Amino acid sequence: MTQATEHAPKDLDPTSRAARRGHDREIIALALPAFAALVAEPLFVMVDSAVVGHLGTPQLAGLGVAAALLTTAVNVFVFLAYATTAAVARRVGAGDLPGAVRQGMDGVWLALLLGAALVAVVLPTAPALVDLFGASATAAPHAVTYLRISSLGIPAMLVVLAATGVLRGLQDTRTPLYVAIGGFTANAALNVTLVYGAGLGIAGSAWGTVIAQAAMAAAYLLVVVRGARRHGASLRPDPAGIRACAQAGVPLLVRTLSLRAILMVATAVAARLGDADVAAHQIILTLWSLLAFALDAIAIAGQAIIGRYLGAGDRAGAQAACRRMLRWGIVSGVVLGLLVVATRPLFIPLFTSDGSVHDALLPALLVVAVTQPVAGVVFVLDGVLMGAGDGPYLAWAMIATLAVFAPVALLVPVLGGGLTALWWAMALMMTVRMATLWLRTRSGRWIVTGAVRS
Repeated sequence: MTQATEHAPKDLDPTSRAARRGHDREIIALALPAFAALVAEPLFVMVDSAVVGHLGTPQLAGLGVAAALLTTAVNVFVFLAYATTAAVARRVGAGDLPGAVRQGMDGVWLALLLGAALVAVVLPTAPALVDLFGASATAAPHAVTYLRISSLGIPAMLVVLAATGVLRGLQDTRTPLYVAIGGFTANAALNVTLVYGAGLGIAGSAWGTVIAQAAMAAAYLLVVVRGARRHGASLRPDPAGIRACAQAGVPLLVRTLSLRAILMVATAVAARLGDADVAAHQIILTLWSLLAFALDAIAIAGQAIIGRYLGAGDRAGAQAACRRMLRWGIVSGVVLGLLVVATRPLFIPLFTSDGSVHDALLPALLVVAVTQPVAGVVFVLDGVLMGAGDGPYLAWAMIATLAVFAPVALLVPVLGGGLTALWWAMALMMTVRMATLWLRTRSGRWIVTGAVRS
């Protein structure tokens, strides 16, 4: 288990040029591998879609429904990564490596318990869930097949989330990158082999994903278990520790559910605007997600770095790192916005040749480009507060954001303005998020030092 626990030198002023360069090197070292790993994750579904698509339209439609259900179920528990990163990083900063690994094991055990519970729910209810998503009569059997088999991999998926959080907390984002690349490669090979070579059809695609996810979880567990043995940390489940992990994750779960609700409201409003608008909205959401990966990589670095500084009791270092990452977020947002504007003639034709979709897409896309600096601030400050373990505030802030966004978005079909107006509502949502996060950061109330946030 590797660790990069280099602090900015203690004898340097945190605002000095040398300290800033140290922050920059650390942010880059953590963020670049994190970004590559984040991009690798959605490629699983892309590979499955490419392979299954050649089986026929009903199979591809069934995969789409099942994949949406699985992605939603797993993403709801992304707090397993976020909360674990912050808790482990604090222990690392305090110099308690055995405690850091022990904290991480509690997260892994929680992931296994949640995964087993989800499997128990999904297996018997798969047909009802597929019907709830409105799958056609021809696509539904394929969706049920894929969902039931793939659900067996949910425990492994959640273990991957928790173990990724452990390694990020230990300032290691390279191992998750290597595991993600290996998992993607294995998934692609298994899909082709089982779908066509073994003639299993869509079931082969599901089994390929399950096997690849299980292999990724095994690789992570091997690294974590070795670290536990090296530092003398217990591998046994600790009910009190697991319960503490669950309690720390509840606010982040609320935050995630509120964010998912915002995206669902936006899609529902786009659907009421017409086919061209909802098609354009889906394209923009795809691009928006890709841009989010780039900014989220900086946020992940923030979670690890801030947690470590606070664990070490270094308030000045945490504040200096926050300021430096904030500059990174703003600059990254500006660069991404300019890239969107400059490359839009190139990537829009890749998605559609429909003129009406183009007309709806272009002005809304400019709104996305203009608001990327705001998004950069939001992602960075979100990561800072997560690293500080400030989950309850993040939960309330996201609920407030949803309360502001939902009525504004729902008025778009009534007042007019089409998709562009909807994305201005999304810009308002990001601005509200920025304001709530900025106020909290400026208040200093997030700065709670120590190995454990009390």
